Amino acid sequence: MDYHKAYKFHTEPQQSSNYAYLSQFIYGGIDGGVTTFAVIAGAVGAGFDVKVIIILGIANLIADGFSMSVGSYLSSKSEQEKHEKYKKMEHWGVDNIPESEREEIREIYRSKGLKGELLENVVQAITADKETWVNVMMKDEHNMVMDQETPRKKAIATFLSFLLIGFIPLASFLSGIDINQAFIMSCLLTSLSFTLIGFLKASINHTSIIKGIGETLLLGTTAAGLAYFAGSFLEKTIM
Repeated sequence: MDYHKAYKFHTEPQQSSNYAYLSQFIYGGIDGGVTTFAVIAGAVGAGFDVKVIIILGIANLIADGFSMSVGSYLSSKSEQEKHEKYKKMEHWGVDNIPESEREEIREIYRSKGLKGELLENVVQAITADKETWVNVMMKDEHNMVMDQETPRKKAIATFLSFLLIGFIPLASFLSGIDINQAFIMSCLLTSLSFTLIGFLKASINHTSIIKGIGETLLLGTTAAGLAYFAGSFLEKTIM
């Protein structure tokens, strides 16, 4: 058996670019849909004019979308910097105290149930290649795997998904129909978008599709309901 190839494959990141971008799309879309729909519901509850609702909705799309994408960028960049810091430490250990680092590899795989000749073969195979050695230490000792997507691309994916899904609750108000009809249409379209997002979220997380859709719909409905009644209450008590 080629232990070196087996463990090199084991330590390489297996997540595809499509999976990473779909994940960013889902969570950016959830936030975009929920926050924009909540803003619109609050404005309708307060009895605002259609023009005001459109202005608030667009302002929310741009400001919150940008804020979320910046947060995604900074978080991803911080994780990459942390990963590089620990990787440099492991490289130093492999170069300067190899026996100690080799013993750590031995302990890691002994705890996984390997022993005797098999354990020694695995340790020898891993430590024969410096990058494989370091990657094993990163994954099994620090529980860290390098994200293959750049912070900039992840931020762009988040921003675009926020705009795309977040625009759905606002679309009906741009059609020129009565404000009440526009709100009903917005509720229906937003529910459909939440259903799609919930389905995608459950699919990539390998969880119950019904549960995923239900959670997303509940989140959106709760946020919109709170915003609507808050807007209605404030309009009656303050204005």
